Amino acid sequence: MAVLAAAGCDRTQAPPAQEINAKPAATTSAPPPPEVPSSDPSAQPVQRAAPPMPPAVALGVFKPSDEVAKAATGKLTIEDMAIHGVNGASFVTERVAIVRGNDHYNANTRYADTMMIVPEQTVELRRVVEQTPPREAPGDAFCGDARTGYLALAKVSEGKTDVIKLMALQGDAVPAASAPDITLCKATSYSSAAK
Repeated sequence: MAVLAAAGCDRTQAPPAQEINAKPAATTSAPPPPEVPSSDPSAQPVQRAAPPMPPAVALGVFKPSDEVAKAATGKLTIEDMAIHGVNGASFVTERVAIVRGNDHYNANTRYADTMMIVPEQTVELRRVVEQTPPREAPGDAFCGDARTGYLALAKVSEGKTDVIKLMALQGDAVPAASAPDITLCKATSYSSAAK
């Protein structure tokens, strides 16, 4: 009995064979997270998450309704990302916001006051990325010899005709009541053919 007790207390005894050959438990890891587009503006467009683009207020071909429109562009074609005049004037644009007539484009003036629209009217604001002046008379451009910063467009119906109210603004800041450098260049209008 004493021999058995001594054998049971011996701590130097080797562990059973199955414990020596046992493999460590397999470790599991979570799958890598899905790739999320970067919001870094310096990243390539396919890698950058783009905010949704505001809808266009008007697309199509419109004829000038006044002398300012005739001189600045003549017949006007409004596309998704560009505006072209028959006289060679053109603007590569990007839609930046939808505002209302009641909103201010600078500290003192509302879109409704300059464009002669109702305060609830939807106005599409486009930033001008690149512009080309009229071929024959470059000084007739919306902002003359200066760079056009933004174009604002509103479409109103007058009977069977769609009227495009267009306003050209100069300045770099996004037009708003707090914008320090936004000034009006020209306000004009165009109309569609009778429906």
